[in-house]
Amino acid sequence: MSGITWADTTSRSDTMLPYRVIGRVRQTRDTMTLHLKPVHTAAQRFRPGQFMMLYSFGVGEIAISISGNPVTGDDVLEHTIRAVGAVSGALHDTGIGGVIGVRGPFGTGWDLESAAGGDLVIVGGGVGMAPLRPAVLAALSARGDYRRVILVTGARTPADVMFRSEQKRWRTVDSIEMYQTVDHPGPAWDGRIGFVTEPLAHLDLEPERTTAFLCGPEPMMRFCARALLNKGIPATDIGLSLERNMQCGVAHCGHCQLGPLLLCRDGPIVDYATAEPLLAVREL
Repeated sequence: MSGITWADTTSRSDTMLPYRVIGRVRQTRDTMTLHLKPVHTAAQRFRPGQFMMLYSFGVGEIAISISGNPVTGDDVLEHTIRAVGAVSGALHDTGIGGVIGVRGPFGTGWDLESAAGGDLVIVGGGVGMAPLRPAVLAALSARGDYRRVILVTGARTPADVMFRSEQKRWRTVDSIEMYQTVDHPGPAWDGRIGFVTEPLAHLDLEPERTTAFLCGPEPMMRFCARALLNKGIPATDIGLSLERNMQCGVAHCGHCQLGPLLLCRDGPIVDYATAEPLLAVREL
């Protein structure tokens, strides 16, 4: 993107706004959470599950899910970024005081309202915990609105566990049921070993009163969704966070197309009834 003009008088979601890095929290070897404060005007308030377009000067712009707390009431944004390419690497490495561009928020969010009154199952794999963290924090802030809140998380190794200190607090302090598992344990790991589908398959759930949120690699989400379907949970009550190549954020460029969907507009949160036939097509 060239010819950027910073806006300081508007908070429209399609306007680039300058944000300054005021904090950096390392999550894993290649993943960093940036705390961003508006230089002038703040972006519109976000809903759990939405994303922003983040711009690194002279490098480019990519879509990054919002991983911050949606109920704090302040203007600070949190984005958890894994360095896997030129733009994500540049954003990941932005130091305290550095300025990046922010557009958004964009897309659909987790349907926490429909889940109220029932049980909420949240399943995250690896960096997929980043888009789910706002949903966990929102549910905990209104804990009385839900019966059970169940969190199932998976990581490749213990060193790859996201939001490690928070997960420990959720497990020991907050009224949340937690199941952690890793694929490859280290010598100090005394928890579960294997995929997230294993503890998920053993959960005793009431299908007519359960809503599930899934985020992680697509194969993981498909297997988890099938495990939930086998328990009788309707596909319309299973939400997935889907990724494609989002380049504009406003449904103009078409790069994020998944069949009839443009995921920057119709996603990233899509129910499994909609997603299942599309994910079954290899070309999509």
